[in-house]
Amino acid sequence: MSVDLSVQIGALRPKNPVMLASGTAGYGPELSGGLDMAVLGGFVTKGIAVHPWEGNAPPRIAETHSGMLNAIGLQNVGLEAFLSDKVPYLHEMRGNGSVIAVNVIGKTVEEYYDVAKGLRGCDAIDALELNISCPNIKEGGIAFGTDCAAAAEVTAATVEGADKPVWVKLSPNVSNIAAMGVACEEAGATALSVINTLLGMAIDLDRRRPLLSIGRGGLSGPAIKPVALRMVWETSQACSIPILGMGGIWTARDALEFMVCGATAVQIGTANFVNPGTAAAVVAGMREWCDEQGIERIEDIVGTLRT
Repeated sequence: MSVDLSVQIGALRPKNPVMLASGTAGYGPELSGGLDMAVLGGFVTKGIAVHPWEGNAPPRIAETHSGMLNAIGLQNVGLEAFLSDKVPYLHEMRGNGSVIAVNVIGKTVEEYYDVAKGLRGCDAIDALELNISCPNIKEGGIAFGTDCAAAAEVTAATVEGADKPVWVKLSPNVSNIAAMGVACEEAGATALSVINTLLGMAIDLDRRRPLLSIGRGGLSGPAIKPVALRMVWETSQACSIPILGMGGIWTARDALEFMVCGATAVQIGTANFVNPGTAAAVVAGMREWCDEQGIERIEDIVGTLRT
């Protein structure tokens, strides 16, 4: 049986629901040696700010028993270098039929607007993913991600500056993620990425100091999957726009669970560091599972959780 793996995300229709999450595959070429990028339904670049950011001082990554903590601090090349040095590869990748989204970061509403405006007319990209929820920088980002009014304000400003669809990446470090999703949807978001990393710490007991230079960081990997599933389900119940689910996806079954909970597509992150070929295996596993279940279109399983 021929299985249709394509899904609809607003006006975009990626060939399958599997994307790489921002910050886990650089700007594309970094992972291409271990993965045929043409198999992907989509790819989200590392975050881009108006000007380059150096990020946090090392150490800024720590392993945990079931995932990892990162405090990279959104190190990036800045808008000008992105347009001149990174876009040519994205043109090539987009030619393979993958949806390309650029993760947008800033420390003020104006900076988010300026990045969106600076990306106008760039035909190598299809969407902007607004990062309002990074927990590993000392200023900016997190404030937007934990307050509905602030999230709506920065979403609306980015939508005004952009000429492409705007997705918003939500923080799990809130008491009501569904309310955050509604605020962003009402402000013009066309999709929601759920979820970003959870706040966590790792300790060097002998030195009695945090392992990360800034103390805390973002926890990702299998440890957060149950939280992510719950938040995808809650957000999908409250919002009418597509959800891109993420958080601890390691296998095709993991990804399919997110879709049943209400995600139209998924993003793979931490698993890329362990096995760069994970996304390709997930795509193949999705097709095999649908064939076994007699499912002709994968988007028919979205939101079919029985509660």
